[in-house]
Amino acid sequence: MDLQVVPIQKPEDVNLILGQAHFIKTVEDLHEALVGCVPGISFGLAFCEASGPALVRWSGTDDELTARARETMLELGAGHAFLILLRNAFPINILPAVRAVPEVCRIFCATANPVQVIVADTDQGRAILGVVDGVRAKGIETQDDIAARQGLLRRFGYKLG
Repeated sequence: MDLQVVPIQKPEDVNLILGQAHFIKTVEDLHEALVGCVPGISFGLAFCEASGPALVRWSGTDDELTARARETMLELGAGHAFLILLRNAFPINILPAVRAVPEVCRIFCATANPVQVIVADTDQGRAILGVVDGVRAKGIETQDDIAARQGLLRRFGYKLG
């Protein structure tokens, strides 16, 4: 087995969801879930097929994000993994719909942070072992940090008051 780290390259203003599913129908079902969640959503989606022709299957509403998702998943190459790149939408607003897609088995991460994917290559194929989401913790929040966090959540409309 060979371990590798594969970074996900994305624009700074883009959020991502990296997950694992189990069937070729994933692409259509995720597409339908996303457009049903947020009218006018801008996204690119790619899925690594794990048998047969083993192609990167794809869909999306944004050409740039769709191309980037396809290229990233070809490089990642892990069977049945999927990547959704989002612009002008937050994962928190669409994760329930993504999780409700019957083919979705797990979500590795949903973030705007830089992401590195830890993969294992075997004689059979490639698997995602985990992800590095963002940077290492630098300290413990202070009362000022708490107030800033709470203000941010209210400014985004996630909390009242």
